[in-house]
Amino acid sequence: MKTLVLVEHDGASIKDATLATVTAAAKLGEVHLLVAGANVGAVADAAAAIEGVGKVHVADGAHLEHQLAEDVAPVATALMAGHDAFLAPATTFGKNIAPRVAALLDVMQLSDILSVEEDGSFTRPIYAGNAIATVRSKDAKKVITVRTTAFDKAAATGGSGTIEAVDAGAASGKASFVGAELSKSERPELTSAKVIVSGGRALGSSEEFHRLIDPLADKLGAGVGASRAAVDAGYAPNDYQVGQTGKIVAPEVYLAVGISGAIQHLAGMKDSKTIIAINKDEEAPIFQVADIGLVGDLFKIVPELTEKL
Repeated sequence: MKTLVLVEHDGASIKDATLATVTAAAKLGEVHLLVAGANVGAVADAAAAIEGVGKVHVADGAHLEHQLAEDVAPVATALMAGHDAFLAPATTFGKNIAPRVAALLDVMQLSDILSVEEDGSFTRPIYAGNAIATVRSKDAKKVITVRTTAFDKAAATGGSGTIEAVDAGAASGKASFVGAELSKSERPELTSAKVIVSGGRALGSSEEFHRLIDPLADKLGAGVGASRAAVDAGYAPNDYQVGQTGKIVAPEVYLAVGISGAIQHLAGMKDSKTIIAINKDEEAPIFQVADIGLVGDLFKIVPELTEKL
């Protein structure tokens, strides 16, 4: 089976989510990559160096600079004539493009897979991760998104894939790039951070959120996350949100401060290696998944913890 993996990149470097997707694709068969963008020669070279990659298809065109789904999906669909499965990371980027590829191929999409089984079936979470379904596709061509926290990352070096230019097509005319407002931070990106400090609604305000969470995260070299309640209340920006409707993370250490542990939040972080929870309510659901739990007033505990680090 030949697989085609969509490479998530920023025009200069490849996102870690792609490396985990390559690992999933390797369980299905030969791995080929698709790099779409403008002036992406350096990205293609990096993609070819990923361990286990056989070929890198490069679609280079000015209209692909911003990787709009309306323009990338037709390129991927055309390449599927020579591939059996299309895989994309289950990130905002991947989830924007994969459904369009599935629609153009007229097949059902397998979303957010956790594993590839020996019999050709897949597992995926349902009911916010409270149950795991085993599913199988009868479609000749498969379109799959991969929960990247469930797979190890392929080595970024050591590979020797060949690079092949492919037809980049033309602009669809259905959408155009107007602008992007991107948050910039010196902290690690949530999906790749080894340590994450997340705050919840119990912090009470945006000022308290940043006063307590930011110094602790800085001391730990951690990424900063937030519960949906904290984001909805305006304490933190949307890109901080961890959970079923936010980012799915699995760091080495996840420190939850003032987070009760709603099902949708647990779905986004319960695969973390070590979970530490600080909450004044000893009955909070977060303690059911925490490896270390501290019951107490976060307004006293967090400053003390930050000071001692």
